[in-house]
Amino acid sequence: MKTVIQLVKKASVKVEGEIISEIEKGYLILLGIEAEDTQEDINWLAAKISKLRIFSDQNDAMNLSLIDVNGDAIVVSQFTLHAKTKKGNRPSFIKAARPEIAIPLYEAFVASLEKELGNKVQTGTFGAMMEVALINDGPVTILINSKQRE
Repeated sequence: MKTVIQLVKKASVKVEGEIISEIEKGYLILLGIEAEDTQEDINWLAAKISKLRIFSDQNDAMNLSLIDVNGDAIVVSQFTLHAKTKKGNRPSFIKAARPEIAIPLYEAFVASLEKELGNKVQTGTFGAMMEVALINDGPVTILINSKQRE
């Protein structure tokens, strides 16, 4: 699983002109799933994200987690995180999981993150054309790949 985590002051997701998810202070998480991803990837990634200390403390140091600040999260499925651009100019998405594999893993990730955070996680709509809006805080953007564990 690949993620792009953006620290936000505000974020929302629209589908067909209607806001379906909206948060204030928290994380906008773009999640790319590949066919080889497992429950182990889900558990590791949800724990890592929930404890990631990228919010500023009283000394303006990145020292607080999403749990510490009681922040919110939106998870948006994004198969394009698995784009391969080595050959030519048109990306290949061969590594991205097909919907029959990706949807259950996406739902399991959201459930695991909710368990780690102890509150509801907002989502996009899997496979829909979405308008994602955000006000990035910092800006702070973190990339995490569950296969590399970095």
